Amino acid sequence: MARRIPTEPPVLNGFSFVRALGSGGFADVFLYEQDLPRRQVAVKVLLSDAVNPRATQMFVAESRLMAHVSTHPAILTVFDAGVAADGRLYLVMEYCPSGYGDTYRTTRISVPEVLRTGVRMASALETAHRSNVLHRDLKPANILFTTYGHTVLSDFGIAATVAASDRGDAQGLSVPWSAPEIISQDTTGTVATDIFSLAATLYSLLAQRTPFERAGRENTPGVIAGRILKGKPADIDRVDVPDSLRQLLTRSLSPDPLTRPLSALALARDLQAVEAELGIAQTQIDVPVYLDALAPSGGETQLADVVPDRRRPWRRRGRA
Repeated sequence: MARRIPTEPPVLNGFSFVRALGSGGFADVFLYEQDLPRRQVAVKVLLSDAVNPRATQMFVAESRLMAHVSTHPAILTVFDAGVAADGRLYLVMEYCPSGYGDTYRTTRISVPEVLRTGVRMASALETAHRSNVLHRDLKPANILFTTYGHTVLSDFGIAATVAASDRGDAQGLSVPWSAPEIISQDTTGTVATDIFSLAATLYSLLAQRTPFERAGRENTPGVIAGRILKGKPADIDRVDVPDSLRQLLTRSLSPDPLTRPLSALALARDLQAVEAELGIAQTQIDVPVYLDALAPSGGETQLADVVPDRRRPWRRRGRA
């Protein structure tokens, strides 16, 4: 399917438009040059039809949360947010010149790099989860590279959250990396669904395809969604991927949320264990001390009144 042509960039005081960077279902991203301080920034602009009073309220609340968690070294930095003269909401973010995007399909990514990326992204998720922020749309395209080559997690579902605010559904999420409870619309996001999406992303970087694609067979979103509900990802056809990593990804892609690692921190530690097994220097887990001190014993994340209790068995809609 052809990508949508970006809308006209808004006029922003103190910023000069440079060029369009991309477009999505609910927002466009443009490159601007900021006057003071002088620097290039990425500006994410919500589409006009996504703007309404409730969306504005949610956008402000979530942009504040994003500004809070974006101080994490593996989360894209958010500098500012506002409303353009034409009424569109926008975020001013760190400009990252590249990312995984679709390059994982044509570039073989080493196991150490995937493990390092996994630990960094799991650290970012754990920090966000402890601040009651869900990502909701983790996939290779949302892992970017800074100008120094460090991976950072971008796009914490602000556009998807705003767009879903009036519909009450999970539209805007990407099927190949979505958990089965998202596909079946039992939830619009939990800690467990973020963990599933991270595992699906790491699988994609290793296998050069998404977990539920089948070579030589139909791979439309509907077909892939059906496979996700069955919970049987294809094997990774690489001899350099250790069994421990295969088993960890399979467990993290389980259709049962309670089978997956109970937190992003637990997943990060499991990935570190694979690094140790391979004799690779363990990637540092970055979780703020003040948040870590608030975590329950064992480091498990709790999101009271924000996401469903992970300890309650997940049931499909309509079941007793």
